Amino acid sequence: MAMSVLAAFWAVSFLFVITPGADWAYAISAGMRGRWVVPAVAGMLSGHFVATLVVAAGVGSLLAGHPLALTLLTLAGCTYLLWLGANLMLSPALPEGGDEQQASGSRWALKGFCVSGLNPKVFLLFLALLPQFTDPQSAWPVGLQILLLGLVHLASSLVIYLMVGYGAKAVLSTRPAAARVVGRVSGLVMIGVAVLLALGQLR
Repeated sequence: MAMSVLAAFWAVSFLFVITPGADWAYAISAGMRGRWVVPAVAGMLSGHFVATLVVAAGVGSLLAGHPLALTLLTLAGCTYLLWLGANLMLSPALPEGGDEQQASGSRWALKGFCVSGLNPKVFLLFLALLPQFTDPQSAWPVGLQILLLGLVHLASSLVIYLMVGYGAKAVLSTRPAAARVVGRVSGLVMIGVAVLLALGQLR
């Protein structure tokens, strides 16, 4: 696989990663809770990796050809993002919040997986984007090329999401009022993403 193709894909992928959305909102929320940035990011990356595997295996094209299945996936993702966003708006994350004792790394990882894994925007982006950077004439199978591209995307996501999470922790750790506002804005972002996805399905 040509390095020029990988570089071109990385540039497009990087633009996607640095665009604030539900993933950013969740990373910020994890950062304000202190030590849950790594499991939260790991969960989100695992959701992206599963989406990559689905597209690489050819299941993505099969699913995209069944509107009902795609609609159900979208509604499930919208419902989860609405629930998570509403919770953030009603109980915004605070630095080292009082529910820290009840939290766990696995819980943050699972929620992160759901934020990205149930986000139809991620799946549709991968389905539309990854195959465009493959070469059917290459000695590498198309599925393997897609897997490699997905790993490039994961590397970019890992760096950016960790920076967002730890950046939120560093900037907001001593500013509870600002952290409350940012937490509510993060919840609003998740709700906005869910509403836009639902409206897209209605159209």
